[in-house]
Amino acid sequence: MLTLCNFHDFDQVFALMEKSFPEDERRPFAEQKALLGNPVYKIYGLREAQTVIAFAAVYQFDTFMFVEHLAVAPSHRNKGLGALILQELGKIAKNRICLEVEPPETEIATRRIGFYRRNGFHLCPCPYVQPAISKGRTPVPLQIMSTNGVLGEAEFEAIRKTLYEKVYGVNET
Repeated sequence: MLTLCNFHDFDQVFALMEKSFPEDERRPFAEQKALLGNPVYKIYGLREAQTVIAFAAVYQFDTFMFVEHLAVAPSHRNKGLGALILQELGKIAKNRICLEVEPPETEIATRRIGFYRRNGFHLCPCPYVQPAISKGRTPVPLQIMSTNGVLGEAEFEAIRKTLYEKVYGVNET
């Protein structure tokens, strides 16, 4: 069962984040931890005893939930925990769930997209670049996947704008 993680769990969550995501797709420790003070940002974890073995870091916006990070400890992979987390998030989310994936240009990226497809997500064909997540980080070409059908261009654009402004701090005006 998913439980909310807090400041006390953060070191474990961040250690798993470091193992699971390249530097350009995660913030430095202090910046990531500071997000726990943002009322729309939550980290949900799966635990084994007192250890966080998997987590999803999400933003709950008015019109969609954005899964910024989803990771399972290497020793617990291929046990259905990622799918379990997505099912639980589906119960928590007020509406559509969105996330970013690498384009299907490598075997692992293709497998990851397949995993999300098997769990009800659809790949949006619209071009998308994740802005630099933090100072000194590089923008990353990614794609958006979402539940509730393939995003139309207007829906994609509204989601992209929200992500740029509220997650990445990019003001396009």
